[in-house]
Amino acid sequence: MTNSPNKKGSLYRQLGLVGLAATGICSMLGASVYVVPIMIQRNVPDIGPYVLPAFLFAALPALFAAFAYASLASAMPRAGGSYIFASRGLHPYLGFVASFAQWFGLTIVIGVICYVIIPFFRDMAAAMEMEQLAHTLDTGWIRVSLALLLLWTFVGINMRGLQFYERTLIPLMILMFALGGIVIVTGFSNNHADFADILLEQNGNTIPQKEVSFSIGTFLAAAAVLFSSFIGFDSIAQAGGEAKNPEKLLPKAIAIAVLTVGSFYFIFTAAVYHAVPWEYIAQEAQEKDITAPGLFSYLLSPAWGLAIIAGAAIALINDLPAMLLSVSRLLFAWAEDGLFSKKIAAVHPATQTPIVALFISGIMATIGILGSHFAGDFFLGVDIMVTSMLVNFILMCLTLICIPKKIQLLP
Repeated sequence: MTNSPNKKGSLYRQLGLVGLAATGICSMLGASVYVVPIMIQRNVPDIGPYVLPAFLFAALPALFAAFAYASLASAMPRAGGSYIFASRGLHPYLGFVASFAQWFGLTIVIGVICYVIIPFFRDMAAAMEMEQLAHTLDTGWIRVSLALLLLWTFVGINMRGLQFYERTLIPLMILMFALGGIVIVTGFSNNHADFADILLEQNGNTIPQKEVSFSIGTFLAAAAVLFSSFIGFDSIAQAGGEAKNPEKLLPKAIAIAVLTVGSFYFIFTAAVYHAVPWEYIAQEAQEKDITAPGLFSYLLSPAWGLAIIAGAAIALINDLPAMLLSVSRLLFAWAEDGLFSKKIAAVHPATQTPIVALFISGIMATIGILGSHFAGDFFLGVDIMVTSMLVNFILMCLTLICIPKKIQLLP
C-alpha cells in the first residue's frame, strides 16, 4: 500500500494535500507577480492592453503539462518526479539529461533568490527611514553573508523534517496571499481617472496617449514570457515519494496549485491594469525598471506601500523551502537509481529527510549566491531553469503518450 511508511532508511509518506499544494504554489508564485506583468511592456513592446488575454492563452500549454504531470504522478508516485517519469516512460538518458539541467538551473536560482531578497530588506529599511540600516544592507560582504544565512536557514528547516517544513511554509504562503491582496483591493478600488489625477497633482505629469494594433506575433511572444509564471508545479511530483495516498492527492495538489496560482496571477494583473493605464506603464517601463510597489506608491500611504514591498519579499522567501525540497529529491532519485553514490540517498533516521542530498543542493545554491555577487549576472541560472522546464514539460507530454505503448510491449 502506498499509504504505509516506506522501509527503514527510505523516505516516509507524511505530506498531506495542503502541504503538497503549498509546495507547488510557493514554487510557482514568487516576486515575479510584482514585476513580470508590468515589465512585459518593455520585454514585448506594443503588447499594450493585451496582457491579460496573452496570460490566458499562456495558461493553455501549462494546463496540458499539468494534466500530464498529474497522470504520471498518480501512476509513479516516487521521489524524483519528472526524472522517474521520463526515464521509465521514454529513456533513462532523456530522463537524466533533462532533470540534471533542471536541478542545476533550480539550485543556481535558489542562490540567486537569496541574493536578490536582500535589496527588498534594504528598500523596507529605507521606507521606514532607517537610512543607516539601508546603507549597511547595500554593503557587499553583508549582502552575501545575509544571503548565505537565509539559504542555510531554509536548508536546516528542510533537514528538520516535513512537519517542520509544513509549519514554516503554510503560514508564509498565507501571509504572501494576504499582502498580495493589498494590491488587488487597491487596484480595483481605483481607476485610470484616479491615477491620472494623483499623478498630475504630485508630479504635474499626464498620461501619455498611445495606440497599438493587435499583432499575432507580439501576442504569442507575450504569451511565451507569461508562460514562465506557471513553472514550478512539478515540485509536487518531485515529492511523490513522501505524499500520503499519492494516487489521489498528487493530481489534486497539482490541480489546486495551477488553478490557485493562475487565478491569483490573473486577478493581481487585472487589478494593476485597472488602476494604472497601460500607456503609463509602457512609457515608464521603457525608461526604467518598475514594479507594482513603485506604481502603487501613488495610490497608497507609505505604510501600505511598505506592506507591498514586504509581500514581494515574502513571495521570494516562500520559493526557498519548496525549491530545496524539489532539487534534493531529484538528487535522491538519481542516487537511488545508482547514477551517483548510494550515500547521497541517505535518509536521516529521525527526520526522514535526505540530508546529504539537501546539503549538496545547498552547496550548489551557495555557488549561485557567490556567482551573483562576483559575476553580477542574475539571469544565467534563471534562463537555464526556464529552458530546462520547457524541455521537461514537452518530455512529460511525450511520456504520457508513449507509456501505454511501452506497457503493451512488456512481457
